[in-house]
This record gives sequence, C-alpha cells and structure tokens, in this order.
Amino acid sequence: MRVTPLDHPEVLLIEPDVFSDARGFFMETYHAAKYASQGLPAVFLQDNHSRSVRGVLRGLHYQLEHPQGKLVRVVTGEVFDVAVDIRKGSPYFGKWAGAVLSEKNQQQIYIPPGFAHGFCTLSEQADFLYKCTDLYTPGDEYGIAWDDPDVAIEWPQLNYLLSDKDLGNPTLSESVNLPVYEAP
Repeated sequence: MRVTPLDHPEVLLIEPDVFSDARGFFMETYHAAKYASQGLPAVFLQDNHSRSVRGVLRGLHYQLEHPQGKLVRVVTGEVFDVAVDIRKGSPYFGKWAGAVLSEKNQQQIYIPPGFAHGFCTLSEQADFLYKCTDLYTPGDEYGIAWDDPDVAIEWPQLNYLLSDKDLGNPTLSESVNLPVYEAP
C-alpha cells in the first residue's frame, strides 16, 4: 500500500496493493493494523454506499458536533472527489484537495474530520463507498456552497444535478458553524 498527501498534507491518497491475474483481482480495501501504521484511523463506525448518475454533485458536507473522518473509494464508475479544509485557524483554511477515483484506478482518499467533502460523478453511473469515523447525526449536518468563488474548486465541466439542500448551502465566508483547528 502506498499513501501520499494530495494538495493538502492531511488529505491522503491511498493506493492499495492489487493482485491481478486472468481470473480478476484481489485487494484489501481496509486492514486496521496496516492503515494505522500509515497514520490512518483504526476504527470506523459506519459504512455508506451512494449510487449517482453522470453529473450528480453531492456536497460539500460536514458535521460539526460529530465530525467524520472518511475513507472513500469507487467500486463502479468514476468520480471527482474533493475535500475542503474548513477549520477556523488552520493554515490551510479554505484550501481544497481533489482526485479522480474510479473502479479502474482502485484508489482511496482519506479525509480527516474538520473537512467538508463532496464529489461529482463523471461516468454514466458510479457506486461510491465510504467508511466514517463517527455516525451520521441528523440535525448536525452542514454544508458549504460547491461553487464558492473563494474556495475555487476546479470541478470538471458538466451539467450538474444537485439536491435542493446543496443548492442552498452558504459560502465558506458566510458559514457560522465551522470547526476549529487544533494544532498537532
């Protein structure tokens, strides 16, 4: 397994070892001891599976009182995945990191708590799986605008399909419910 930071030192791209032959492939998608040895969480409390069609943009979401670290991957299709540091006081506040995840590259991204997360679907359909370090808590979900000009995410050019909730998210500068950065 190879782990490298993306454009933010805490957002990590994970390239699992994949063993392929004429029959197909095998890979460990998570191994607590191996991931912990790379500085990743050893405990996840919830697994989620999302299916989206081309152009769906989900995000940018976060929880404040129950922040979630996320280990994300795509099992069918392709998405552009993004994490934004929204921790007040962080030296990377408002900075984003992103990468294409697909069934072909079999890569994963680890997004720490304190980041807003979102993705858009590039293929006809995509199945997106993610492990979370805390449980989803209704009433504790917040969002920032996917097209915030100050964050300036370089989304692929598509006709986006967003939920009404995501269309109404404030910009980062308008957001009042943000986590606070705690220096290591």
